[in-house]
Amino acid sequence: MKSRTKPNTVRWGGLVRIGLLGVTAWAALWWGGPAQPAEEPKPAAARAAAAEKTSAPENKNELIATTDVLKVMKEGGILMYPIAFCSLVMVAFIFERLIALRRGRVIPKPFITRIVQQIRDGQLDRDQALALCEENGSAVAQVCAGAVRKWGRPAVEVEQAILDAGERASHGLRAHLRVFSAVSTIAPLLGLLGTVFGMIQAFNAVAASDALGRPELLANGVAQALLTTAFGLVVAIPALLVYYVFVSRVDRLITDIDAYGEELVRLISAEEIELREEARAGKGRRSGRRESAPDDGGNGQDSGASETQATRSQAGKPPSTGRDKRNA
Repeated sequence: MKSRTKPNTVRWGGLVRIGLLGVTAWAALWWGGPAQPAEEPKPAAARAAAAEKTSAPENKNELIATTDVLKVMKEGGILMYPIAFCSLVMVAFIFERLIALRRGRVIPKPFITRIVQQIRDGQLDRDQALALCEENGSAVAQVCAGAVRKWGRPAVEVEQAILDAGERASHGLRAHLRVFSAVSTIAPLLGLLGTVFGMIQAFNAVAASDALGRPELLANGVAQALLTTAFGLVVAIPALLVYYVFVSRVDRLITDIDAYGEELVRLISAEEIELREEARAGKGRRSGRRESAPDDGGNGQDSGASETQATRSQAGKPPSTGRDKRNA
C-alpha cells in the first residue's frame, strides 16, 4: 500500500505547485504589466530634444508680434531696418514737398497780379519788370523773367523763351518726387528678400532637427517671412499713393503757369506792342480832330467873306464895309 500511494502524492503536489506559479505570474501581468528594463543614461542631445518636445504645447500658444514695434523689428530680422529707413525717408520728403508745392509759394497771387496789371497799364518797362521777377524768385517769376528778357521780340521767340523757362521750373517742382517712386519699388523688394531669408531659416530648422512633423520649428522662419513682407507693403503703398498725389499737383501748377505765360506773351510781344501803339495813335488823332473842329468853322467864315470882297472888286464895286452893311 505504501508503494502505491507515494507516487500519486508526489504527482498531485507538483501540479499544485505549477498552478500556484501560473496564478502568481498571471496576477503579476494583470497588475504590473511586463517588467521594464532599467533605463540607460541618455546623451545631452536626446535630453534637449525631450525637453523641447515637452515644451512644444507652450509654443503653440505664441503668436506673431503685431503691436510691439521692438518685438516686430526683432522677429522680422535684419531686413526690417532698411525698410524702416525707407519709411523715415518717405515721411521726411512728404513734409518737404508739402511745403515746397504750396500754391502761394509757386504762384504768389500778389506778384502775378501786380506784374500783369502794371505791364498792361504801361507802368513797367523791361528792366523794371525783370528786376521785379528776379526779386520774387518763385517758379512763375522764373517763367516771367524768361519772357521779359525777350521783351519786344516776335511772339514766337517770346513763347519759346517761356517754354524753356517753364521746363526748368517744372524740373524744380518735380524734384524729389523720384524718392517716392524709389521707396515704393525698393520696400516690397526688401520685404520679398526677407521672405526668402525666413523660408531658408525655417527649412534649415526642420532639416537640423530631423522632425518634419513638428510645425513649431517653422515658427521663427515663417514669422520673419510674413513680417518683412507686410512691413515692406505698409511702406510701399503710401509711398506710391503720395507720389501720384504730388505728380497731379505739379501738373496743375504747371498748367496755371502756362496760362499766365500766354497772357504775358500778349502783353510784351512785338506784334502786341505795335497794335497797342497804333491804337493809341488812332485815339490821339481822333481826339485831335475833335479839338480842332470849332477852329475850322471860324476859318471857313473868314474865307467866305474874303471871297465876296474879291468878286466885288472885280466888278468895279467898292468893297463893302461895315457902314454899308448898316445902311443896308
